[in-house]
Amino acid sequence: MPDFAARRTMMVDTQVRPSDVTKFPIIDAMLAIPRERFTPDRLVEAAYMGNNIELGANRVLLEPRTLAKMLDGLNVSDTDLVLDVACGTGYSSAVLSRIAQGVIAVEEDDTLADDAEAALAAIGCDAVVLHRGPLTQGATEYAPYDVVIVQGAAEEFPDALAAQLADGGRVACVFMEGALGVVRIGVKRGDRVAWRDAFNASAPVLPGFEKARAFSL
Repeated sequence: MPDFAARRTMMVDTQVRPSDVTKFPIIDAMLAIPRERFTPDRLVEAAYMGNNIELGANRVLLEPRTLAKMLDGLNVSDTDLVLDVACGTGYSSAVLSRIAQGVIAVEEDDTLADDAEAALAAIGCDAVVLHRGPLTQGATEYAPYDVVIVQGAAEEFPDALAAQLADGGRVACVFMEGALGVVRIGVKRGDRVAWRDAFNASAPVLPGFEKARAFSL
């Protein structure tokens, strides 16, 4: 049986800490949550490697470095209500549940949502509310959110998600332009989000997050 606890420590020591992620709640959460429980069985040996893990249908479990740096940039605290969009198998939501006050996880793929429910239950994580529905629509019934984080990439950020962010709230998403990607951190002021580039990363563009293509004959 693989020593996943040792691999978890190595992941934090070789992928997270060297990426200038030093906030104790993030380190503690990533040491505590068994990433292998949220990884497809066929890929469990890759659970702690430093790359995105394929979940099928153009969806991924973001690499540990990317997730950790997003959380760091968002400065998530124990008073925050977080919307975790495209939660997949639930790993990011489990990590967030140890940092934030509450987590609403949005997933539109029923298979992934079922996997997330099972994995979260298996580790006794009952602090996450799983919302099944379109990723682009978020979960309006629990809004506004202090933090919105997207577990995948966008070409354009959906207006419906921005609208669910509280004034002064923070948001993080990978933005792809062709093969190049960058994580941007945004802060909502009034009715608009001001974005800044944070670091380079890549992920598949999520369904509904594509840029509208101009029609031409």
